[in-house]
Amino acid sequence: MSLLLAAVLQIINKTVGDFEYAHKKEAKALKVPAGLDKPTNFDTYFVSNKINHQGPVGVDVDVRAPSLVLPIAASTRTEGNSAASTVWFDQVLDDSDLQAFVLQALKDQLATADVELKQVDDSGLVFESDWFNNETEDGSWLFKSIASSESIRYRYSFESKPHGRSVALTVELIDYLKTDKAGGSKRIDIIDQQRAEMNMLNEVIGQVDYQYRLKQQENRLMRANQKFVSLGENSVGEAAYVIEIAVDLLWSNLPLFFEDHGFIITDLNETTKIYYVDYLQPEFSLWDRIWGDTLPVVDLPNGKYQFKLEGKAEKSTVTLYDEQGTALSAQALEKTFNVMESGLSFKDAF
Repeated sequence: MSLLLAAVLQIINKTVGDFEYAHKKEAKALKVPAGLDKPTNFDTYFVSNKINHQGPVGVDVDVRAPSLVLPIAASTRTEGNSAASTVWFDQVLDDSDLQAFVLQALKDQLATADVELKQVDDSGLVFESDWFNNETEDGSWLFKSIASSESIRYRYSFESKPHGRSVALTVELIDYLKTDKAGGSKRIDIIDQQRAEMNMLNEVIGQVDYQYRLKQQENRLMRANQKFVSLGENSVGEAAYVIEIAVDLLWSNLPLFFEDHGFIITDLNETTKIYYVDYLQPEFSLWDRIWGDTLPVVDLPNGKYQFKLEGKAEKSTVTLYDEQGTALSAQALEKTFNVMESGLSFKDAF
């Protein structure tokens, strides 16, 4: 049984209040005695008898506000004057095909109601659902019976811009069946049809939004667990840190690392990508330790060093040289790797 269908098709009392006006008779024309002037008659609000007498009156009038598409997912929008149940999705994830992503979200949403989706065209742009079913029971808990049932099917149509970064989804109600003790009907009120289409579309939009959030969470976890820094060699075989960051980006952010870890820049050569620094191990007071204001200390002797960067594809190498221009050994780099790995990954900066 579909909870979605129950929410979509449940009909409640559409109007509230007093409906005595529906039974009022039209007032008779004013009779003016002879010799008196007849008052001016205004017909501004006159209603002729040429109206639809078969239309709803009083309690039968549907006064519910129209349903609206709710573009709550990132980069979704609606078209201004369109009455169709259509929403446009714009590209959010560059590593995913947009139409395939929305289609999968559609399938996932229908799966929550145990409803399958079938492709009905050759181009993969039009799909139809199986029946959503909802049943209402009556009677006692021991002798329950089905009082009425409603079933509904939808068509889902995709439209894609030539550049593929904008995809529209339109939902149409294509089949409806209601049965109760009085019989069966395949007719649905036009307003209820529109509300069902809008609600179905909003369910899909909500699922797309949920999938976006899952993807963002996965990316954050992957980034948190990713090893941005490892031990390796530079282009001439010297021991170096290998960092999963482009060299220009690393160059511009390396001063952040220096500032936090006791290095003072004394000179630099942007052409050769070398920073010249003085290192003095930070000293922390007792209060710093109590309040947690200490930072991991780089295990190097105080002195002058050079940080030389080299770029390779989207990676960089950082080689450390002492004051005499000798590259630090792999053992020296490994000794302070834990602090350098955390500082040179810049996980909070990128």
